[in-house]
Amino acid sequence: MQPGWLFEEADGALRCTACGQRCLIRPGKRGICQMRVNKNGQLQVPWGYVAAANVDPIEKKPFMHFLPGSSALTFGMLGCNFHCDFCQNWVSSQALRDPASESSLRYIQEISPRDLARFAVNSGAQIIASSYNEPLITTEWAIEIFKTAKDNGLKCVYVSNGFATPEALLALQPYLDGYKIDLKTMTDEKYRSLGGNLQVVQDTIQRAHDLGMWVEVVTLVIPDFNDSNEELWDTARYLSTISRDIPWHVTAFYPTYKHLGVDRTSADTIQRAAEIGQEAGLRYVYAGNLPGRVGSLENTYCPHCQTLLIERTGYALKQISITNEGTCPHCGEKIAGVWALHS
Repeated sequence: MQPGWLFEEADGALRCTACGQRCLIRPGKRGICQMRVNKNGQLQVPWGYVAAANVDPIEKKPFMHFLPGSSALTFGMLGCNFHCDFCQNWVSSQALRDPASESSLRYIQEISPRDLARFAVNSGAQIIASSYNEPLITTEWAIEIFKTAKDNGLKCVYVSNGFATPEALLALQPYLDGYKIDLKTMTDEKYRSLGGNLQVVQDTIQRAHDLGMWVEVVTLVIPDFNDSNEELWDTARYLSTISRDIPWHVTAFYPTYKHLGVDRTSADTIQRAAEIGQEAGLRYVYAGNLPGRVGSLENTYCPHCQTLLIERTGYALKQISITNEGTCPHCGEKIAGVWALHS
């Protein structure tokens, strides 16, 4: 750990500003994430390690409009500011909160930003992504990595629950090119059951978009949680008020962690969710986690002439015909996204 700087002094304690919890951390105590500690009046934050580092297709994050077909060196740490009982990365995210996740401590490896950037370059990656756990709670460390990544010509992205503060977003703005945000539900009561707040996530989507970050939004569609037509309509309409060009991914849930007594999300449900997004006016809607079972919903089409621009199966690209300038080769329509490494 090293001293962090995303905090304010308040009432003899430290008010952490890394995420929307805004924990008031008194000496000797930890924030809700368990990873940010007030040690003798100094905020100590995670530093100098990863709990995982892998090279993945950028489509796995998922980003569909961010250097498609490229690779991302994805690193993760430990901890989260939420406690979702359906978390697919719970072993790392719930470290120090759930005794069942203690094995995650064995994954820690010391590493420097320079070594991570070298790993990315030597692996042929064009992107560095902070993911696996919640990256907001380790923002100071991520920024240090992103500085080195930028020096090596790499793009930088977050894969996050979006429970950010304006302070964290402004700190990230010079380095963060893309931001994948989970919009888990449109009901504040449900968000609070996960440890969050709907308005904070909505504000993050709006601010990240306004700050010029490329934003894609994911909703994990969970039976009997957020799969009603009403809630899916609310989600799609909300995103369309920010920008119809925001890609919306509706992905299938599978039973995991403590959410085991629920069926997998069916392909029919995912297709219904995607159709709602399209009817709400979103130009780019994708279905995930069910490769080969959702028809054309893995592909990218020109919203003007419907030309097939990118054909996918799962994380694999079968063909791409979008121009380097990010336009449709048939009609010249500008396709929203990040299509060139140096754009």
